[in-house]
Amino acid sequence: MKYESNNFQFEAEMPWEPAGEGVTRQIMAHNDDLMMVKVKFETGAVGTPHTHPHSQATYVASGVFEFTTDGETKTVRPGDGVYMKPGILHGCKCLEAGVVIDTFSPVREDFL
Repeated sequence: MKYESNNFQFEAEMPWEPAGEGVTRQIMAHNDDLMMVKVKFETGAVGTPHTHPHSQATYVASGVFEFTTDGETKTVRPGDGVYMKPGILHGCKCLEAGVVIDTFSPVREDFL
């Protein structure tokens, strides 16, 4: 494997990095085939609309978000999920501060 994280990731030991205004991310488990990233949003922060060749599934751990993917916009809350197809424009706006767990396949090399 070209990329491979440690077997365990402890929040207190993992650095947070800026990912836009009011947005920080913490790279968690990953290898060449997958990646899990924790993303923290302040109220009003925007996940700028973008595309990438990766499949992405997002789980809302806390907060309230308005996600747009594949031309469809919905409000999601804790316990909800969102699937972003490869190459499709997607983004979000944080309505109430919170955290999402993003998963990607394959790994987002640009994050490492």
